Amino acid sequence: MFAPLKELSLFNGGVPSSSNPRKNSLLLPSVLCKLTESKVKTLEIINPFVFISCGFATGSRCFAVLFTSLHPLCKFPFTTMGRKHDAVSVSEPVAEEVPTIPEIESEKKKKKKNKNKDNHENENSPKRKLDELDLQNDTESKKKKKKHRESKDSAEEINDGNRDETVTDGAVVVTGKNVRGAKYAAVKAFADSGLPENVLECCKGFEKPSPIQSRAWPFLLDGRDLIGIAATGSGKTLAFGIPAVMHVLKKRKSKASKGRNPLCLMLSPTRELAQQISDVMCEAGGSCGVESVCLYGGTSKGPQISSLKSGIDIVIGTPGRIQDLIEMGVCCLKEVSFVVLDEADRMLDMGFEQVVRSILGQTCSARQMVMFSATWPLPVHHLAQEFMDPNPVKVVVGSEDLAANHDVMQIVEVLDDRSRDKRLAALLEKYHKSQRNRVLVFVLYKWETTRVENMLQEGGWKVVSIHGDKAQHDRTKALSLFKKGSCPLMIATDVAARGLDIPDVEVVINYSFPLTTEDYVHRIGRTGRAGKKGVAHTFFTQQNKGLAGELVNVLREAGQIVPDALLKFGTHVKKKESKLYGAHFKEIPVNAPKSQKITFDNSDDED
Repeated sequence: MFAPLKELSLFNGGVPSSSNPRKNSLLLPSVLCKLTESKVKTLEIINPFVFISCGFATGSRCFAVLFTSLHPLCKFPFTTMGRKHDAVSVSEPVAEEVPTIPEIESEKKKKKKNKNKDNHENENSPKRKLDELDLQNDTESKKKKKKHRESKDSAEEINDGNRDETVTDGAVVVTGKNVRGAKYAAVKAFADSGLPENVLECCKGFEKPSPIQSRAWPFLLDGRDLIGIAATGSGKTLAFGIPAVMHVLKKRKSKASKGRNPLCLMLSPTRELAQQISDVMCEAGGSCGVESVCLYGGTSKGPQISSLKSGIDIVIGTPGRIQDLIEMGVCCLKEVSFVVLDEADRMLDMGFEQVVRSILGQTCSARQMVMFSATWPLPVHHLAQEFMDPNPVKVVVGSEDLAANHDVMQIVEVLDDRSRDKRLAALLEKYHKSQRNRVLVFVLYKWETTRVENMLQEGGWKVVSIHGDKAQHDRTKALSLFKKGSCPLMIATDVAARGLDIPDVEVVINYSFPLTTEDYVHRIGRTGRAGKKGVAHTFFTQQNKGLAGELVNVLREAGQIVPDALLKFGTHVKKKESKLYGAHFKEIPVNAPKSQKITFDNSDDED
């Protein structure tokens, strides 16, 4: 009666329940299947096979599949786990009759009639009313969102005037909020500045204001915070010096008696730069009764304390000495409302960040801040964010990128380290022909200063030197002799590379290449000042090859000749590293938003 068995397998979760074929293959009429409180759900013939689908109770993962050829309309008994069950009738499905076309049309009309009836009944139903209400609410919500977007767009149009503006005037770029208009127009002539004649007394030797002065004065005289980036020799000292004098004159309506506290503070990284600023401020304020004092280390504190006690308007100095005098209780900065940080990046590089923050914390909270910085690294940006107005004015003369003075002819000579002494002597014979030719020789280390100075003295050259380990009076004396021309040949470390205004330096010789290309740019900036031409001759050795790519870029930017020997080192430029943050730091724009502290409800921080 039955056809031979083709295949019968018991599966458990899709996997055979046993590896023993005797347990997985059975013969009809008995079928082994595990049924836990279950019944055969369907039994269908799929010609020529039979498929048994079982519904199982919760927790059961078993099902049985029977594939066999059966005779149509057969009956067979089966057992589960040894128990006998009734036979199951298996019949082949009979094909249904195909309905006629009139029957189909009649069925469609009937369904349509029922549908219309249901719609009519549901028109006044609560569900229908709720759906209509939801649709109405959605429409109103969309209208409100559209109206909100339109109002937001119009608000943005109104606030366009509060966004940063950029004014370009030749090589000068001014950036900030509300920097346009006649109020902040560049001062083209001293007569147009509106400054008193006694204040302009110090400017008589100049034809017109320098670019940084003409752009910075309108903002500083209006009380705005300012960040200035300008090349060396650009007149930046008077750019903030004259507004400082005017600030004192406005604040000090009547000259007070002895013991008055200073109103202005000017910080610089080195003693020489502090002394240079002091010389300019004494000249600028001398004709209008504004007194200043210069505070720096390496000298006796007695005269400085006496000047502070007698009453001073402007304090100029280095962070270390000013902090010492504050701790002694003889330097009170509580009335200081005009602060200048000159060479701010250099100050932080020298490790003065915490001292600078401490000093600024002693000044008046409602102060006007001025920062001059050659670069804009992350620590300087954080300092500006903390102590400056959220929207300072930025005045850039030239380029923010690393660029050398185009008035300086740069000559780079690649040579062996041992041949530098002979080449230096030959260059001095070439450039230092008379006492009027000032030549400044830069070395990298303090011990190099002494060695090169002794070597030149033995060769019959009259030379002076300055470096950080020299006593202050020796440094001041050497610098004075060089400026006056009494000894026009000087050996110096990078202490003389930044900010110093030494007139008529015709030639700079880099005996040792500096540690950074930025320092190279500052070194050669000692010549070619105030529109004059200059020469910078640099020795480059195998030890400096890591900076070859950056030096090539500086030379090309200035239109200078790049020697083939330098190109052999390669033009790869290493990623700039920060002394505090390593290679993975990013310079941040001036107008970057301040960071916000987020406190959660379960935070341990207390207000």
